[in-house]
Amino acid sequence: MKKLDSILIIGCGNMGGAMLDGWLASGMSPKTFTVVDPKREELPDGVRLLRELPEGESFDAILLGVKPQMLGNVVKDVEKLAGPDVAMLSILAGVQLDTLAKRFPRAQNVRVMPNLAVALGKAPVALAAEGLSDEDKQAITDFMDPLGTPEWIGEDTFDLVTALAGSGPGFVYRFIDALAKGATAQGLAPDQAERLAVAMVEGASALASNSPHNAGELARRVASPGGVTQAGLDVLDKDDALVKLMENTLATARDRSVEMAEEARAKD
Repeated sequence: MKKLDSILIIGCGNMGGAMLDGWLASGMSPKTFTVVDPKREELPDGVRLLRELPEGESFDAILLGVKPQMLGNVVKDVEKLAGPDVAMLSILAGVQLDTLAKRFPRAQNVRVMPNLAVALGKAPVALAAEGLSDEDKQAITDFMDPLGTPEWIGEDTFDLVTALAGSGPGFVYRFIDALAKGATAQGLAPDQAERLAVAMVEGASALASNSPHNAGELARRVASPGGVTQAGLDVLDKDDALVKLMENTLATARDRSVEMAEEARAKD
């Protein structure tokens, strides 16, 4: 697979738009991208916007960003563009590689699971494919690298990684909201509590990403025996309540991802 220099984005909603923003912010040329979206009103300067799929053109990669239930509506026309040298990059939740292979038998199909932090170049980007050479994987890794941290995984773990890396920001936001509400209940003004909680999580995340220690060790290091932080950690750690809550949260999200895959296959 050659370097991905021409990209067709089909469906540029929240996630597709965030990925586009991340690539452009990294310095990629807007001329690299062609977007097909019937509803999008505007795009960054230099990015070509079409209402219908182009005819007689070729692209190095096609990013599928439509809703999963719309795949059947676009597959016939998209398949015409999906030749053997084309990377078909799918961010469609629940649409597995075997379904992609049936829909696009000539293309090199890759499942992609980002989150909205791609716009800042700060997202984990899970990738799964079958039969790609190391060279092809490297080309896709290089293409995804400006969006954050691309990581190849087996498709058998894709639903769990979707729950962790794809849905995870929602869980973190809920945690931030809970911290702010907890502080408000103790007397802080709501807006002040929100600002402090967001700033604290931002700083803690930055430290964790740059530390040689894992998160569990960092928690131990910031807590002095008998101190303020340890008193709070004792509440979270009692009966492994927080760990069990997160296990249940991830398992439930993972199971919904599995259900969505089954629903997509039933429509195939």
